Amino acid sequence: MQTIYYDLRDTKGQQKEIEEKISAAAKILREGGLVAIPTETVYGLGANGLDAKAVRRIFEAKGRPQDNPLILHVTGPQWLPRYCRDIPPMAYVLARKFWPGPLTMILKRRDVVPDETTAGLDTVGVRCPNHPVTLAIIREAGVPIAAPSANTSGRPSCTTAQSVMEDMSDKIEGVVDGGPCAVGVESTILDLTCDPPRLLRPGGLPVEALEQLIGPIAVDKAVTGVLPEGEKPRAPGMKYRHYAPKAPVTVVTGAPEASAREIQRRVGPGSGVICFDEYAGLFSEQVVHSLGPSADKQIQAQRVFDALRTFDGSPVTEIYAQCPDSRGLGLAVGNRLKKAAGFHIIEADSLRIILGITGCTGAGKTSALEAIRDLGGTIIDCDAVYHEMLDENQELRNAINASFPGVFGADGRLDRKKLGQEVFAKKDRLARLNGIVFRFLIPEIERRVENTGDGLYAIDAINLLESGLDRLCDRTIAVTAPVELRVRRIMARDNITEQYARLRISAQRPDEYYRSKCDCELGNSLESPEEFREEARKFFVRLLETIKEEKRHGAR
Repeated sequence: MQTIYYDLRDTKGQQKEIEEKISAAAKILREGGLVAIPTETVYGLGANGLDAKAVRRIFEAKGRPQDNPLILHVTGPQWLPRYCRDIPPMAYVLARKFWPGPLTMILKRRDVVPDETTAGLDTVGVRCPNHPVTLAIIREAGVPIAAPSANTSGRPSCTTAQSVMEDMSDKIEGVVDGGPCAVGVESTILDLTCDPPRLLRPGGLPVEALEQLIGPIAVDKAVTGVLPEGEKPRAPGMKYRHYAPKAPVTVVTGAPEASAREIQRRVGPGSGVICFDEYAGLFSEQVVHSLGPSADKQIQAQRVFDALRTFDGSPVTEIYAQCPDSRGLGLAVGNRLKKAAGFHIIEADSLRIILGITGCTGAGKTSALEAIRDLGGTIIDCDAVYHEMLDENQELRNAINASFPGVFGADGRLDRKKLGQEVFAKKDRLARLNGIVFRFLIPEIERRVENTGDGLYAIDAINLLESGLDRLCDRTIAVTAPVELRVRRIMARDNITEQYARLRISAQRPDEYYRSKCDCELGNSLESPEEFREEARKFFVRLLETIKEEKRHGAR
């Protein structure tokens, strides 16, 4: 059969022509045909989800196993009672918050939904896609659209209409081009037929966002490993090897710099590499497809399937892929890579690295610490630990109150501004306060450091050097900035007067002190925090590579 291509990328074009194409696609679906449709996640291969014969054609066109259930696409929660029963109130709470969007809910199905759609299960997955073209097609068709990803079964999913045509041309009646997919990985699938709700597939909606709304969510074992033989999948993507290019894939997990070095040790001339932008230069002799910056999981989600698909046009015999951590969209990106690899995973040698970050107020330590978080690091914030101890350690509170009477208010809370005005005015008072704080704080920080595992950590402390915490660090970094720039930042950040800002600065040591005492200096003369954060990230990538090499070879 000849596949008709409907170009609807310009939805602001001729309205009559757009409506005619939408109507034509809807007519094909009503009459039992197959149409590939755009969504915000990936392109779907659509059929009337209530037409058993049409649904069977989806499995034939894709070469999809019959026990792999499909998802019904609807235009909103008002469609749920038509196809689902025993709908929990939580479903409507989630729909109000996240629909239209990349969330699929597993609910008890009504008999009107055929076994072909649900693979014989008594449940059905339902979602409302966030794409105006597909929503218009569903409304025009008047039926829910069953739509798995529009690729040959087992291959990487399609995020453009051109990729759909590669896999489905002459197998289906139509392809609707609605532009590239904004999210790039399939929807998150949440089973609401159990308590607590269970994550069956990570996707374009991070599980953290769901837990903020509804509380703890259980994670199905199929998310992190292979479904046991003989177990029936309750949602798409749980059982079979998916997203796989022709060459075998090996996923390398761990901190980005560690996984990049591990891949570098393993690759040969015929290897392909999927890596973060920062490490592409390590693989000049390999075919490389970039996932995007290591800190930008949205871009990684948009690129992961294209990276996997494009290797099929190259001569590579094996593929190594860096894997993001499991926070946010990283869980979905990592899941897709691991499924493409059949869960063939290598964990990169991981080392514990502790950086000490110090410097004067207003220099830009916050942006520098955000850059460390971008690289997967964990921050030990000494100021935050100090304030936790103020709430919990009565001995510390008594010691401060004895030396600085009246700094605790009637409600028992520390008046930071009052204490600051008192200690910043005279350096001997500041030294006295620091002595009290160090006596209680240092043992607690040492305990937390001792309990850390492998990975990247940063101790954030303005008194890093004076307290002796620098001895715990692999490197100490001074974050510095011009005084006048610091004054402006402190005034804007803390909503204080210029006089008080200068008072705070005058109570601190000059930049030259930190330069002379620390191992490295990270200077910040940029007005934009975002620009400095990016500069800091590049700085830490280079520094971490140096430290890793030293640790491997026993240097320093």
